[in-house]
Amino acid sequence: MDVRNLTISTIREGLAAKRFSATELTQDALSFAAAENPKTNAFLAFSPERALAAAGRVDDKLARGEDPGALAGVPVSVKDVIVTKGLTTTCGSKILETFIPPYDATAVERLEAAGGIILGKANCDEFAMGSSNENSAYGPVRNPVALDRVPGGSSGGPAATVAQGTSVVALGSDTGGSIRQPASFCGVVGVTPTYGRVSRYGLVAFASSLDHIGPFARNVEDAATLLQTIAGRDAMDSTSAFAPVPDYGPAMRKDVKGFRIGLPKEYFAGLANETRDQIEKGIDLLRQSGCETVEISLPHTEYAIACYYIVCTAEASANLARYDGVRYTMRSAQAKTLSEMYKLTRGEGFGAEVKRRIMLGTYVLSAGYYDAYYLKAQRVRALIARDFSRAFEQVDALIAPVSPFPAFRLGEKLDDPLEMYLSDIYTITGSLAGIPCMSVPCGTTGAGLPVGVQILARHFDEPGMFRLAAAFERSGGFQV
Repeated sequence: MDVRNLTISTIREGLAAKRFSATELTQDALSFAAAENPKTNAFLAFSPERALAAAGRVDDKLARGEDPGALAGVPVSVKDVIVTKGLTTTCGSKILETFIPPYDATAVERLEAAGGIILGKANCDEFAMGSSNENSAYGPVRNPVALDRVPGGSSGGPAATVAQGTSVVALGSDTGGSIRQPASFCGVVGVTPTYGRVSRYGLVAFASSLDHIGPFARNVEDAATLLQTIAGRDAMDSTSAFAPVPDYGPAMRKDVKGFRIGLPKEYFAGLANETRDQIEKGIDLLRQSGCETVEISLPHTEYAIACYYIVCTAEASANLARYDGVRYTMRSAQAKTLSEMYKLTRGEGFGAEVKRRIMLGTYVLSAGYYDAYYLKAQRVRALIARDFSRAFEQVDALIAPVSPFPAFRLGEKLDDPLEMYLSDIYTITGSLAGIPCMSVPCGTTGAGLPVGVQILARHFDEPGMFRLAAAFERSGGFQV
């Protein structure tokens, strides 16, 4: 069967009608993914035994007449920064190349409890640090839409599996745009939920106050179903929210007549013309659907890049201190003293971008610089969050670009880290504010490269966000 055209609902219908079993679907999905993966390098490892065991449980439940779960039989890829019991989790780094976790992340547990089938672990920028998926120690991921282009980062692997059709949905992580930017570049749906909506237990930490787990899918309904499955309070994560998780289905069926959409003027400066043209077409479709658009201002946006790269590198410096060769990482064979072991293990195990961010973060946390950099950045972060709060007093949601440009060529920006960082300019503000954001396809450029449009909503207003996204999809916005 052609797994590229399947959705969660068509899989559910096929299983119910006995057109195929979960085991048959899983076997076909594993075979197709293994055959296609050399083109993109999107998967780092496959898990056939685990996948087939999960499929067998779904088939057993169906045979007994039991509910097999919301994700029954659905092939899923999981970003390799999300731990999986008994399955290698490398974070795209040499330093963890042999690490096999003894437990599953909460999101993984919930996914499998709902009948999801984990095909394997997806490639990513090392420790989720990057905007192109070229920083992986195991080679870059290629964009399935154009193999000479990047898929975006850091969740380029999960996005590519969905775009390539080697998984139906995927789990990624987002710290400053690492779900939304790859979704935009690969032409799929990517959701960054409200901070605390999904448990971070089992997500290898990059920047703890910014990290999220979220879904990739080929349509809004599938993304909402996956988020519904993994969301909710978790006692294992003290930062997970107590807020109840609503049913997203009814919201997605509502129209958007009278919906007020804010267009932040700061986000439409510096856009490539081909990106701007597609987004303006998408906004026109929303107006035709009954939305009212209002120009608004988020005045502290200009400070977002500096703020983000102080906060995230500071937290990365602290979080990555644990990779020292003593516990579960590789250890340098050349070391003769404890100090040498630390230096050589980290020097050999970490890639250039991770080292760069650790050094930046260590600097801004150091004595004499903490107040000047880290403390000031946290104050600016509060101002950015306040900008959004004030905007949402006027409008129901915001529409903005995801990236200033479509997917760029492999190697094009590797020698200029600052230019690479600037590709996150429209996504990091939502991350700093902790609000829900998502990227949905908004047509393609003249060269056939996907463009994504970003929807941003109030804290915990995923229903409103999905309502607008679903209306955009129904209006033909994905193909404008």
